[in-house]
Amino acid sequence: MSDNPEQYPDAALAGIRQLLGLDLDAPIPTEQIAAVKMGTTVATNALLERKGDDTVLFITQGFRDALRIGYQSRPQLFNRHIVLPDLLYGRVDEVRERVRADGTIEVPLDIDYSRQQLLEAYEAGYRSIAIVLMHAYRYEDHELQLAALAKAIGFEQISVSHQV
Repeated sequence: MSDNPEQYPDAALAGIRQLLGLDLDAPIPTEQIAAVKMGTTVATNALLERKGDDTVLFITQGFRDALRIGYQSRPQLFNRHIVLPDLLYGRVDEVRERVRADGTIEVPLDIDYSRQQLLEAYEAGYRSIAIVLMHAYRYEDHELQLAALAKAIGFEQISVSHQV
């Protein structure tokens, strides 16, 4: 159900009433509702239309091409003309760090080098950053340090993989 102020004041409440078979002005029996989950297409449309800010990707060293390579699944296996989708970021910087799956730090975060990379990206006009480090879903410390540094430098949109 989309937003349509001429028909109803609140699209979400109108949708709930419609699902429950109620009139548009009837009270909602909240005791019958355990949860309401709602999504919009705003972010999806922004991605598809490439309308968001240009984003720099900060990724663990050695994984620069991981998103470009992807899964290598091809619907037409013998097609010689492969068209890859556009990337969602404009620049990639590799972060000198590595955390093993068990949490052992194999390569400590080189915060000084990362600061230099962040400053260069910021000076190049980037204000949006995606930080994606190996095993951060369990060991988020390096991502948090980079996010704090990016914020201090002035990045306006900071996405870290362990949170999104």
